Amino acid sequence: MTLLSSQRNRPVVFVHRKQAENHPAASPVRRLYRILVRDLVLKCSIGIHAHERLAPQRVRINVDMSVLEQAGPLSDDIANVVSYEDVIDGIKAMLAEGHINLVETLAENIAGLCLEDERVETARIRVEKLDVYAEAASVGIEIERGRA
Repeated sequence: MTLLSSQRNRPVVFVHRKQAENHPAASPVRRLYRILVRDLVLKCSIGIHAHERLAPQRVRINVDMSVLEQAGPLSDDIANVVSYEDVIDGIKAMLAEGHINLVETLAENIAGLCLEDERVETARIRVEKLDVYAEAASVGIEIERGRA
């Protein structure tokens, strides 16, 4: 049954409840939110040169995760979200394990850490060395990784 709506002569369609349940628009919507860690500056033993093994240097790390929101009603419980505190603690533990040769390796390891939580769809990681060139604020890389 179709009627004309009084607003702009649009048809109004009435659908039986059973049909509505099977309609594609009735399927659950994948809702995403972002977890951000911005400008985390830590000391890190990193680099391929001999002098870079002598003392830790400052790195700036940025993490941007696209996270699948929980199904059902929202709840004010930390267990229902990806914790940025866990991500930061994981990065600190990673840096404490010892020397890393490449910023690329560090970025890949951080992306892997983020993707351990199955709710994380994608992780964009930026790692920058801050004290390499006096003429540049930083040098580094950015990667984006997601689920296959």
